[in-house]
Formats: sequence, C-alpha cells, structure tokens
Amino acid sequence: MADQERQNVQDINISDEIRTSFLDYAMSVIVSRALPDVRDGLKPVHRRILYAMNDLGMHADKAYKKSARIVGEVIGKYHPHGDYAVYEAMVRMAQDFSYRNMLVDGHGNFGSVDGDSAAAMRYTEARMSKISMELLRDINKDTIDYQDNYDGAEREPVVFPARFPNLLVNGAAGIAVGMATNIPPHNLGETIDAVLAVSKNPEITIDELMEEYIHGPDFPTAGQILGRSGIRRAYETGKGTITVRAKVDIEEEKNGKSTIIVTELPYQVNKAKLIERIAEHVREKRIEGITDLRDESDRTGMRIVMELRRDVNANVVLNNLYKYTALQTTFGINMLALVDGQPKVLTIKQCLEHYLDHQIEIIKRRTAFELRRAEARAHILEGLRIALDHLDEVIALIRNSKTAEIARNGLMERFSLSEKQAQAILDMRLQRLTGLEREKIEEEYAELVKLIAELKAILADEEKVLEIIREELMEIKERYGDSRRTEIMSGGLDFIEDEDLIPEENIVITLTHQGYIKRLPSNTYRTQRRGGRGIQGMGTNEDDFVEHLVSTSTHDTILFFSNKGKVYRLRGFEIPEFSRTAKGIPIINLLQIEKGEWINAVISVNEFRDDTYFFFTTKHGISKRTQVSQFANIRKGGLIAVGLRDEDELISVRLTDGHKDIIIATKFGYIIRFPEDEARSMGRTAAGVRGISLREGDEVVSMEILDPGLQVLHVTNKGVGKRTPEDQYRITRRGGKGIFTCKLTEETGHVVAVKAVTGEEDIMLITVAGVLIRIPVEGISQTGRNTQGVRLIRLQDGEEVATVAKIDHEDEEEEEVQQQDESIPENDETASEADSDSEA
Repeated sequence: MADQERQNVQDINISDEIRTSFLDYAMSVIVSRALPDVRDGLKPVHRRILYAMNDLGMHADKAYKKSARIVGEVIGKYHPHGDYAVYEAMVRMAQDFSYRNMLVDGHGNFGSVDGDSAAAMRYTEARMSKISMELLRDINKDTIDYQDNYDGAEREPVVFPARFPNLLVNGAAGIAVGMATNIPPHNLGETIDAVLAVSKNPEITIDELMEEYIHGPDFPTAGQILGRSGIRRAYETGKGTITVRAKVDIEEEKNGKSTIIVTELPYQVNKAKLIERIAEHVREKRIEGITDLRDESDRTGMRIVMELRRDVNANVVLNNLYKYTALQTTFGINMLALVDGQPKVLTIKQCLEHYLDHQIEIIKRRTAFELRRAEARAHILEGLRIALDHLDEVIALIRNSKTAEIARNGLMERFSLSEKQAQAILDMRLQRLTGLEREKIEEEYAELVKLIAELKAILADEEKVLEIIREELMEIKERYGDSRRTEIMSGGLDFIEDEDLIPEENIVITLTHQGYIKRLPSNTYRTQRRGGRGIQGMGTNEDDFVEHLVSTSTHDTILFFSNKGKVYRLRGFEIPEFSRTAKGIPIINLLQIEKGEWINAVISVNEFRDDTYFFFTTKHGISKRTQVSQFANIRKGGLIAVGLRDEDELISVRLTDGHKDIIIATKFGYIIRFPEDEARSMGRTAAGVRGISLREGDEVVSMEILDPGLQVLHVTNKGVGKRTPEDQYRITRRGGKGIFTCKLTEETGHVVAVKAVTGEEDIMLITVAGVLIRIPVEGISQTGRNTQGVRLIRLQDGEEVATVAKIDHEDEEEEEVQQQDESIPENDETASEADSDSEA
C-alpha cells in the first residue's frame, strides 16, 4: 500500500509551481475579470449581467424585476463569484453619476453621489436600459461567438455586437495583476462622429480627431477639464493625466459679502466627504474666511454654498479650496484593454479602429446570416411555385400515396425537389391554393430574389458595409445623443497655479551627487572672510557631496539638465524645504530620471522667449545654441535638450541674449573665448558644433558668459583660486585649443570650476564632505593669467573642493575669522606666457 502511495506522489519544484500558478492566476484576472474588451467595452461581469437580463426578458419596454433574481441568474449560470460583487457591478451601471449612459434602468435606492450605498438587492428592481439593448442588438443573428460557461452547462457570448462604442462612451476602470486600466467616459455623439471620421479617412490624425470630433472626456458629473495637453498626451500615447475642477460661481451680495456656490463636481468625488474635508480645513484654519458651509442639493441639482467674510478675497479662498480639497482633482488616464485576448495600451485612434473592425465583422456576419435565411426561404418558395404550377398533378400524387413518406418521395422524383421543398408542399394549407395567396407567394419570392442580390452585393463590397455602419451609428446618435456636459478650458495653464498661494522669496536649491535635493531660504548661510573653515551645509553620506547650488526664487522655473542631454522642469516652490543640515529628498521623487542618468546642470528661468537662448557645452567640447522658447512645454518625463554622441556628456548650460561672448574652460587650465553667434541657433535635439579642441586627456569643466568688465574666477580642487581681468582673454574663433589661464602644480591641483564675476557677488565653495563656505568675491586676489592664485579654503587631508556656485552678495555683519592671505609660492615649472598664448 505504501509503495502504491509513493507512486502517486509527484516531485515538483516549488519555485516552478509558484511561478506557473501565479501566472495562471494573473492571466485569469487580466482576461476574465479586470479588463474590458476593446470591442464592446465590457468586463465579463457586466457582459454576463446584461446577457442574463436579456435572457430573462428584462427589456426596456418590460416591467422591472427584483435585482436579487438577476444576481441569482448571473452567479448561477455564468459568474461563479460573490453575489455582493455582482450586485455592486450592476448598481454602478444604474448610477447616473458613474456611467455617462446608464446600461441598467434601476428602480429604488441605487446609492448617491454622497457615497450612500444602494439598498439590498431584495428591495431594488431593475431592467435593461434602452441604450443597453443596442449592445445586444442582432445577438441572435450569428454575429458573435459563444463559449461554455464555468461548468459547461450553458453557453455565453464572448463579446456583444455593441452597436455603439461603449468602451469610450462609458469608460472602464479595473485593477489586474501588474496592470490597471482607467478609461474616462466620453460623449456619445462625439465618439460616434470620431468613428465615422475614421471610417471615411483611415489616415486621419489624432490632432484632427481632437480638433473636429472627439474633444476630450465627458464626465457624467460634468465639471471642467483644465487644458488640452493632458488629453492630447493620453490620446496619443494611451497614458496621461488631466486636471478636473468643479464648476464654481462667485456671487456678490448687496452687503459686500461673497458666496461661493459649487454646482458640479469632478468625476468620482464624494460630495459628503468633500464637505466634511472643507469643514476640517476651516476648523484647522488652513482655509480662512468661510463663515457658513451648507449643502443645498436637491432633486433639481447639486448646490454647495460657502458664505465668506466681508474682508476676504473670494478668489484667494477658492484657490485654497482647489489646492487642499477635491474641488480640483487629477484623473489618470490609462487606456488599457483586451485586444484579441491580450492586454494592450491603446491610443484613441486605435480604440476607434478596433471598434470599427468589430462592427465590420458584425455587419458581415449578420448579412451572411440574413443571406442564408433568405436563400433558405427562397428555396422553399421555389418548391411552392412548382407545386402551384402543377397543382392538379401534385394533388393527384398526394391522394394516391398511402403514406406521407411515399408522397414526399414521389414529389421529389417527379419535380426534382429537395426534401425540404417536398415537405413544405405537404405542409401547405389548402387556403394557399387561392389566387390571392398565390400572388403573395410570387411577391414574396420576387422580394427575396431582390434581397439576396442586395445581401450578396454588401458582402462583396466593404464600402457598402461601412455605409451600413454609418447609417446605424447615426441612428443611435440621433436617438440617444446629448450635448457635452464637461467643459474643456482652453489655454492649458489658464488657471491659477500654486504660486498664487505661496509668497515669493529668494531661496537656495542644493542637489547632491547622489541626487538629494532641497530648498532653503537664501539667508541660511552667514558670509565669512576668505579662508574661513565654513559651516556644515547639509548632512551627507560618506560617498555623497553637494554638486549643484542655485540661488533663485520660489516662483521661478528650475530646469534640470542631465548628463544624457535631457531637460526636466520644476517650479521653485515644488522643491521641498528642509533645514540647513537636512539631507533632502531623492530627486527621482520629483523627476522621472532614468537609470544611469544624473543631473549635472541646473538653471532657473523666468520667461520662455524667442529672443533668448540656451548655450550648451559638453565634456568633449561640443557647443550648441537653442531658443529658450523651445523648452516652454516640458513634460513630466523630460525632453531631449541636446543630442549627444560617442559617450559624451552635457557639462554646462547658460542663458544668453544671442550677443554674448562665451568662454569654455578645461581641466588642464585652458580657456577659449568666442562670440556665441559663431554657433548658429539649432533645434532642440541637434548635436551642436565644435566649441573647443581638447588636448589628449583633457576635458571641459566649465562654460560661462563673459561680458566686458568682468573678471574670470577659477578655483582648483585643492581650494586655490584667483581673479583675472577679462581683457587678458582675447576673442578667437570657435574651435581652437584655447590659451593657458593659470599655473597648475601638484599643490594647486586641477581646475574644477571657472566663473565670470563682477567682484560684487559671493561664491559658495562646496567640498566633497558637504562643508560650505561663503566668500565675497572682492576678497579674492586679482592676478594675471600666468599665476597660481591664493588659498580660498583650508582643506583636511584627502578633502577636495567639489563644486563652486556664484550667489548674490548679502550686506550683513560678517563673521570675522583670523586668517592671513595664504599665497601659493611660484615654482619654475611654468611655461612662458608667450608659449602659453600659442594656439594650435
């Protein structure tokens, strides 16, 4: 017995079994539960509910029946899951605030926009809505395929004929395993117009579809969509985010007070929770000025009233409501649906094309079904016509036959009839022998011959199929279409941004080598004498150090340029504020930076204009000039700022007016100066031209704008620096090797940064350990090109200067530090100035 039991035991690798079982489960959820079919826009549970109601005869023109009866039919025959889950799915199809065009006509309490649950299924009643019957129209004409139900005892449809594009009209939401879908509802008329446009012009673009036909989502709760960029991104890629806002009116009272009235809410916002949240913010004084809050909604519509104090600005209160409450929300669009049983993210045009292909198949299958039926009837009529033409002989043959079978065989042999024709003659009633009945048979036959010819012509010409689709879609549009509810606000950013709620102040933004970012008030750092030890600027790991420091404003736009030549965008106030010693947060929490990519240039911008430029320089000495206006619309995932090649990296970016002199400095101490217009203006993705020719082993460390009267400040990794007047750097042509700018020895180290300064600003030196020192530039010695400079910061053993930032000077009491100017002694290993001026 034990040996027999061992033979029944199978050795299975547990990891393989888990992998296989999980994949089976995942595919079951994806295909059979969570995702809609692109053809009819229904998940299996919704399809089964409507099919069960159709089977039970719960049509729109019939009486309501108990919801419990429907749920029992669904879970008993087609959907072996919980009755509550099935009922909840049916309830949503009956809610006018959930579905743009309800598929279930509910009678009783089916919930409310306040989040109230529907009454128990034993209390409510339901039937199919009129438009849902269009989903099942012609289902009995062999238009779709069927499959076995869960136990093989019943058959259920794989998909509905779906005589209107339900996927887009009512949208869909579902969470599968490793993927999710969130398709917004659309206006029926607009969606049908878009299908018609695709049927007439398969090459139509998404822009043309948006401009003329399907303008954007149309939510059942109305509201307003802010801008079209999010819609366009979602329609073009299948993924995007749109901002939805409540419809609000501000009424001015005679007593000088203002009242905010909300009449429409964003999609899927719970009204009761919204009011509760507003009241909570008022109690916590996060939103000030509201003296009374009440819900005056009734059967005629929604109405939330907020009375304000006389001394407050209603628009400021409204902006805070948008910021802190669900009066303004974002809707993440993910147009994921099943295409041939596989999940795919679709563009808006692909959704329309798949629906149109489905309708072509439906019409062809329906036409083929009607053709078979017409031909079968014509076949019978042909037999009856033969019998009527030989009536006496037929009657005599039947009278002389002993049995029906003998009579049938006799008719088949005598008149070359089929068995069905012969049986039809035997089944014919005597009243069909009258002259009037004979005329009806001839008329019916003639009509059938004509119909058969028309059906064959339809099957032979796809344009005729498309014309039928257009006619039937227009009929549905005229019957069920209505005007758009959700208003799309043009202009993209024509609404008040967060900076209206945030005071404008000067800030310092720091970004570490490992990507930690924060902002601080610019007065955080005390000004010190040159040579001071510095203060701890931020807490870092042993392997991290501050790499970028930018002085800007909370309202400015901060552009982040990466080593891969991409640019990302944040507003100053969007960067979290931390204490001086805090580390900050990873920048990947704010920007969608890819693996192996890091930020190595940061610049702030006030306006994006055509007459200003970004000047780029890469590590290999390539330069490019591009209009700032080309960077006005930077999506969350970033844009290509400069095309890179041969493993090059972007080093520096500067804002110019198109008439500046550019200097490019290298690690080995060479500088080239040339007019920026020698590098012509190029497109955003262009690679650029040669800015400086590098010596072997050298690389670019800085690029600056050099105006007349400025000085060139250079700093080495050993903390040595100096200032040199700009007139010692003559203008040359772009692409040269540059001139020698400083003596470099083992004691000075190599150049880490070169800045163009006036002498009236401060500089911030940041070491690899995160120590910062702020030094007035006027305290740094001014010397010629062929010198080494002076000590700017005392460094510990192994410590180096990582980067240098130029910031505005602050007039405040300086912290006195006893420190003498520490000059670096000259040595004899310096080439003559005449030699250093030579160019290759």
